[in-house]
Amino acid sequence: MANLDGVWSVERTSGALPPMEGVRKRIEGSRGETLAGPLRMPFDVQGNELRYRAPFVGLVDILEAAGEHEWAGRATWLGKEFGRFRLRRVSVTEELENQLIKHIDEAYAMEQNVLRMLDSMISTTEDPAIKDMLRDHRLETEKQADRMVRRLEAHAAAPSKVREGVGIVQALMKSVLDATRSEKAGRNARDAYATEHLEIASYELLARVAERAGDEETARAARESLAEEVAMAKKIEANWDRFVELSLQEAGVAV
Repeated sequence: MANLDGVWSVERTSGALPPMEGVRKRIEGSRGETLAGPLRMPFDVQGNELRYRAPFVGLVDILEAAGEHEWAGRATWLGKEFGRFRLRRVSVTEELENQLIKHIDEAYAMEQNVLRMLDSMISTTEDPAIKDMLRDHRLETEKQADRMVRRLEAHAAAPSKVREGVGIVQALMKSVLDATRSEKAGRNARDAYATEHLEIASYELLARVAERAGDEETARAARESLAEEVAMAKKIEANWDRFVELSLQEAGVAV
């Protein structure tokens, strides 16, 4: 159904449905998907029904027009209704705003994770010059995280506890590995270099999304952080020989 095409917010109205805050349905032609955080539930559009594909076979949303930009929905499982909801069309502007906030939030969670990773790297680095370089970048990373918090606040949003929680788990796993593995200098350099390029890619994306959303302040903040990440990556590149030397020393290899 052509008039179902677009992005729709989902609001629970009754029944056993879970809270639907932030849930979206994206529909294009005969296919679509329900988006709930990281969960994606694909479905086929058949008339006024959304028939979910594996592994959600048996789940069907039955829709009824409730206005020019609204649909009333019944959620059914194997033919039995278990809840009702309402769909409201999300404007392109609103959807772009949501995407921008998501990218800012992901950048903030990324920097929080990097701070924990840097703490682990600093604690396992013995070379004074490398330790100082990591400490300096930690200060930069704190400023980068603060920039993202301010941009979230400018959009009346707050950091996601879910994304931050995932980052904490990842950082804890790395700290355990750092404490037990040999050749810490080389492996820390490798991890730091890979992380810098993940940050570079994230800020490249954020800057461009912000520009399309007309948010010059966020674009400027992203590019400021981007320049710092590029500079840090170059510092690591300039010290590869030193990292190799330290790694071989840790492994007891005389060169």
